[in-house]
Amino acid sequence: MAQLTLPNGINIEYDTRGDAKNPTLIWIMGFTAQMTAWHEDFLNLFADAGFHVVRFDNRDCGLSHKHDGVMVDTGKVTMEAMMGDTITVEVPYTLHDMANDAIGVLDHLGIEKAHVIGASMGGMIAQTVAIDHPHRVQSLTSIMSVPGDLAYGSPTEEAMAALLAEPSADRAEYIESASTWAVWCSKKHFDLQEAKERAAREYDRSFYPEGAHRQLAAIYASGDRSDALRQLNVPTLVIHGRDDTLLTPSGGERTAELVPGSTFMFVADMGHDVPKPLWPLFVDSITSHARRAQK
Repeated sequence: MAQLTLPNGINIEYDTRGDAKNPTLIWIMGFTAQMTAWHEDFLNLFADAGFHVVRFDNRDCGLSHKHDGVMVDTGKVTMEAMMGDTITVEVPYTLHDMANDAIGVLDHLGIEKAHVIGASMGGMIAQTVAIDHPHRVQSLTSIMSVPGDLAYGSPTEEAMAALLAEPSADRAEYIESASTWAVWCSKKHFDLQEAKERAAREYDRSFYPEGAHRQLAAIYASGDRSDALRQLNVPTLVIHGRDDTLLTPSGGERTAELVPGSTFMFVADMGHDVPKPLWPLFVDSITSHARRAQK
């Protein structure tokens, strides 16, 4: 793992695997999720398939830049967005800034074009990268994400409550709370022991609940990408799980409807996660999509 400092002063933690001469896949994680949520063994499968793989921590998460002490009225931003009002609240950054962070990683590594892959909020960032910087995107893969139109992909009340619950600062309690992830994870494949092990790794690497409020504000302040997605001319794969309760399937369906020529993959036994039994499906679909886009 390594760290870079962008021209705007933001520090970004990242790592790479595979031959840098190969086509690059850049992986963007979701809301409050560290880059390590992209499991090393999973990403190694793509490196073994002939790709150069890059992942990084979003700002306010993991080991990247923390906007410590910067306050934002997340409740008001959320309410204004839901009411369709103009966002009047000042936010420290938006999804556009987070997309620029991803481009900054590519700049640092000397990569002109990449296959951009994002999950959940990372899918929103990946979409924004493709919208703002289409000349840098070889292909787009949007996983379990939404287009920003609040009429699509709304979470169930139970899933939203679990997501926004204040995490315990006590390590043991935090690890035990991984059981609540079952509400949005794949019903068939959820592994409680594996979830607890991931929670332990994440807690030890960087426990930073403060960043959640600013990331959530960035999502709602960034608005609806529907019109921009309609104009997108980037090979796009949209993947969504039938069991997703956090960003429900209509979000993925709508994303695919909006992007011209996109491919929609609706996955049985997948929730708001990328469970190990489905890794072969992901590797096959994403590598095939990337190779088609290179022709």
